[in-house]
Amino acid sequence: MANAEECREALEQLSRNIAKSNGDVRKAAELDRSLSCRITDLDLTFTGRLRDGSIQDLGHAPGAPTERADIRLTMSSDDLVAVVGGRLGFASAWAGGRIKLEAGFRDLLRLRTLL
Repeated sequence: MANAEECREALEQLSRNIAKSNGDVRKAAELDRSLSCRITDLDLTFTGRLRDGSIQDLGHAPGAPTERADIRLTMSSDDLVAVVGGRLGFASAWAGGRIKLEAGFRDLLRLRTLL
């Protein structure tokens, strides 16, 4: 099981990866939406804002999210680290139920290019 700091590092790496992206991926990441990432095995939620092609204002708190974010992810700590590290495909983890992604329909359509 990954710890909270490893999860934070993974989310920061994800932000760097998004910021370096081009084309359709970059366009999809240029949303301005609140973001939460619930880490089930740590009972921890990271929150931030997807804005200008990166994750900004990253913070965390114990327990479930206190507010409903526009884009909501739920997964285990190991799955977060594995997806960002390239050892687990997001689409297959999502299809297999290991990762839950919730967002408005339009956001899901735009985010599909990130998958």
